Amino acid sequence: MAAQKNSFSVALFSVLFGLIIGAVIMLIFGYNPISGYTALLGSAFGSTQDIGSVLTQMTPLILTALGFTVAQTAGFFNIGLSGQALAGWVGAVWYALSFPNMPVYLMLPSALIIGAGLGALAGAIPGWLRAQVGASEVIVTIMMNYILLFLGNNILQNTMSKGIKVSAETTKQVGANASLQMKWLTDLTQGSSISAGIFISVFMIFVVWFVMKKTTLGFEIRAVGLNSDAAKYAGMSAKRNAVIAMAISGGLAGLAGTIEGLGNYLNFFTQNGSPSIGFDGMAVALLGGGSYLGVLAAAAIFSVLKIGGLGMPMSSGVPFELVDIVTASIIFFVGASYLIKLIQKRVKAMDDKAARASQDKKAVKAAADSNKNSKGGE
Repeated sequence: MAAQKNSFSVALFSVLFGLIIGAVIMLIFGYNPISGYTALLGSAFGSTQDIGSVLTQMTPLILTALGFTVAQTAGFFNIGLSGQALAGWVGAVWYALSFPNMPVYLMLPSALIIGAGLGALAGAIPGWLRAQVGASEVIVTIMMNYILLFLGNNILQNTMSKGIKVSAETTKQVGANASLQMKWLTDLTQGSSISAGIFISVFMIFVVWFVMKKTTLGFEIRAVGLNSDAAKYAGMSAKRNAVIAMAISGGLAGLAGTIEGLGNYLNFFTQNGSPSIGFDGMAVALLGGGSYLGVLAAAAIFSVLKIGGLGMPMSSGVPFELVDIVTASIIFFVGASYLIKLIQKRVKAMDDKAARASQDKKAVKAAADSNKNSKGGE
């Protein structure tokens, strides 16, 4: 409970300080911070369409943040969420366009499974390399981002059939049988691209919480993350759980990409870089502080900043790039708290080591004195 309160306070102060830094920068460059933040909130909540856009933005962030949280719980730093999301996006759209006449009750579940499965495969590869040969998952997942980015573009341009493409740069839109968009949601939010993906992402918060907190698999993943040697001594396979954790992480990211393809954009197009939802999801997970409800709240904050920031230049003249500064400042303060905790942990470990060394020295001295006295008595 104390740890959760501490994480909440860190997140709260990080957001507050980030907003303060944004306000200070506005003042330095001659902008009115009150006007700027009023415009931001107005752009995020000014209409049901704006709210729908915020929920659309939240959807993939929740899933990629959950993926990062699972990997982090197992002791891994999954930088490859963007590539894993892209794998799910390409695969799901390609599959949906290849079977345009498949009934919706078969198409949607199978497309979601395929997208998540491709993401899981992309996540399992660095997990397996880490488990078998000790390769750094950070380096491998960064490399995988580039591999999957260029592979996805190549599949679009050179492998997909011409019948499912508008041009070499973009596919046709998926049919109604594969779309996650729902008419009543679209009408309710005045034509926004919100989809059933928001319900899937919120449901997955509960699923991941249940798996990680209430099942043997979740217990083993947490145990391996806390102390792999102790987990191994208890009969748990650190290697197996490493691969499983990274596969779950990648699967969640792949599901995020699938929802982007079938629920938001409804197609796939040439990517100039890895999707930002992966890196933004990492930031959301850090701000969430390991709490699954914290992930939901952090995704909402980031989405409000993103969508609200789009209207700032028109309403108040404040450039959109300021939102990126506020976001970066929030992550900086979250990161600074982790750095401080790490330093404190290292210092405590050094103090404990010094204390044990001092105790050992005293014990050796006492034993030597006792031995000397016994010889003197003889």
